[in-house]
Amino acid sequence: MVLATSYPLLEVFWTILFFFVFVVWVWILFSVLGDIFRRHDESRFTKVLWILLLVVLPYLGVFVYLISQHGGMTERTLERNKAAQSQLDQFMRSVAVKSDPAEQIAKAKSLLDNGAITQAEFEQLKQKALAA
Repeated sequence: MVLATSYPLLEVFWTILFFFVFVVWVWILFSVLGDIFRRHDESRFTKVLWILLLVVLPYLGVFVYLISQHGGMTERTLERNKAAQSQLDQFMRSVAVKSDPAEQIAKAKSLLDNGAITQAEFEQLKQKALAA
């Protein structure tokens, strides 16, 4: 049985294309709104004007903002990324194990004495501690 449809392949293509363009526009809109709300260099009045422009003329507002503020958006995004990376680095340093090799060997020796590890495992831990 052959299925007949009244929705030709070209119309399916155009529907998918328009849907894709709409999703990209929504993504850009949320990026612009996020940038507006995170800005500290603009007054509240200016932020309200940008948001009104985005509500009244959504497509034009997004494109005008991108054209006029693209450099600042990039700089602010890079600054946020650097700040997040430095916070992550600081956190990783704070939770990292900070012990000297002698301490690690002493812990491994106590595990060996308790029978928790074998002599071969003790030697591996010892070599690792001395290599670090």
